Amino acid sequence: MRFVDLHLCPSAGNLEQAKRLIAKSAELGYSQIGVPFPPGVKTETIRALQQIADEYSLDLVTRVDIAARSPRELLAGVRRFRRSFEVVAAVCSSKPVALQAARDRRVDLLCLPFKDSSRRLFGRAEAGLASASGAALELDLAQLLISFEAGSVVGFLSRLRRDVAVAKSCGVPLVFSSGSSEPRFLRKPKEYAALASLFNADESIALEAFSVHPAGIVERNRRKLSPEYVAPGVRVIREAGVR
Repeated sequence: MRFVDLHLCPSAGNLEQAKRLIAKSAELGYSQIGVPFPPGVKTETIRALQQIADEYSLDLVTRVDIAARSPRELLAGVRRFRRSFEVVAAVCSSKPVALQAARDRRVDLLCLPFKDSSRRLFGRAEAGLASASGAALELDLAQLLISFEAGSVVGFLSRLRRDVAVAKSCGVPLVFSSGSSEPRFLRKPKEYAALASLFNADESIALEAFSVHPAGIVERNRRKLSPEYVAPGVRVIREAGVR
């Protein structure tokens, strides 16, 4: 099984911090890692991170996290960045943004802010739209470890149980990531899977959320971003010697 962590979070431009996270991920058994880049990132920065990932035999996935304040702003961001990054995640800070993100087929991941766990941003309306559009719900499990340290885990666990139950009932794929900016909060996939049992995600669901679902998103998008892609099920095939 090939394990994927789509959300390592080094500070922008901090290659030393990124190297520590990448090295720890390789040590823990991951094969593919995703790093969010700022919209105006330079090609040189991406190449530098790719070189570090190559040193540890890891496949680097480029992603952008769109933190929009309104549905219109989200649409503009998706339109601008969809073909520049391999994964597009929408940070759903309000109900209108969550609804728009869930219905947009260009959005890969729905991300819910860690703060204010009492807000219900992912209900049956959002889940129904996400199920139809193919978007997945991403949960950052390093936040659970941080909650344990801070003594604020009860409210966060309650939200996780609610979100997972809604996703499962509506057929929305789950993607588990670390969401960590510190190596000390990184864990092996099976260790994160054990934590997931606290919010009613059994081991098989948790391991798929660290492998099958995120890997499928990356594979699908890389196929779409290739020059041969035309439309779903249609691609250009060039014969040898034909230009």
